[in-house]
Amino acid sequence: MRAVVLDTRGGPEVLEIREIPDPTPGPEEVLVAVVASALNRADLLQRLGLYPGPAAAHEVPGLEYAGRVVAVGERVQERAVGDEVMGIVSGGAHAELLAVHERQTLTVPLSVPVGDAAAIPEVFITAWDALVVQGGLAPGGTALVHAGGSGVGTAAIQVARAVGARVVVTASAGKLDACSSLGADLAVDYAADDFVAAARELTTGRGVDVVLDVIGGDYLARNLEALAVGGRIVQVGVMGSGTATFPLGALLPKRAAIVGTVLRSRPIEEKIAVTRRFAREVLPGFDTGALAPVIDSRYPLAAVADAHRRMEANANVGKILLDVS
Repeated sequence: MRAVVLDTRGGPEVLEIREIPDPTPGPEEVLVAVVASALNRADLLQRLGLYPGPAAAHEVPGLEYAGRVVAVGERVQERAVGDEVMGIVSGGAHAELLAVHERQTLTVPLSVPVGDAAAIPEVFITAWDALVVQGGLAPGGTALVHAGGSGVGTAAIQVARAVGARVVVTASAGKLDACSSLGADLAVDYAADDFVAAARELTTGRGVDVVLDVIGGDYLARNLEALAVGGRIVQVGVMGSGTATFPLGALLPKRAAIVGTVLRSRPIEEKIAVTRRFAREVLPGFDTGALAPVIDSRYPLAAVADAHRRMEANANVGKILLDVS
């Protein structure tokens, strides 16, 4: 099969498209012919050597996929050849074939073409898990979402609205209209305006219930200022900086919590659990029209380096897809 292979670390030019052996599904795994995959920040970090992928004979990046089942293991019970599926994996999705545990697969919504479904798993599960499962966002609440134009950001706006909550986002000036069109109640230009003041004004001084942050660094102290009493900051990335200094004393009277989370390194049973709960509680929203994948651009697998360059330039609004087959 063809796959994106990382043998060295560096710029986008180190990404190679090569023929490598086909994976063999285990007894409880299915073999998926990948129609499309999607790019995530973790893929860029893996290429730079800052976020190693799982050990394998060939290091193939890619954390999410959508495709069709072409073979099943002997103990597989829930899937059959021909099923259209999507899901998250620890790596290996930037390839023509992928072996994955059947319970980690999600059924592609009837309303979404299989090639577009690759824009769903990683960002929607991340956004929902951060805002609702770990952040406790509920109807009538308010969320502050940073990088609102990113894949996770565009998903988080929709998840918050589907929950019945209000959402404030930060984004660059050129992405504000896109965030508003997705349902953001307030879109703040992070370079020109004060998101703390904006969030507190929207909530009449109360503050937001949940902050979903992918930036880190000096945003932490400001997130705490924007937070309501009893609120939660859920850190899902550190695009700005992994080091932060903030007034610890300000955390105490707010009775606030700071939660750090990732999907990739969780044990398989935890990934299965979150995938299956997502299928029950969130996936139906795609067929009702409450949720939709947001696709910025598509590249053939052979142009994966160009896809990396677009993401590195922060040019995308929503997901960058790789069309595999």
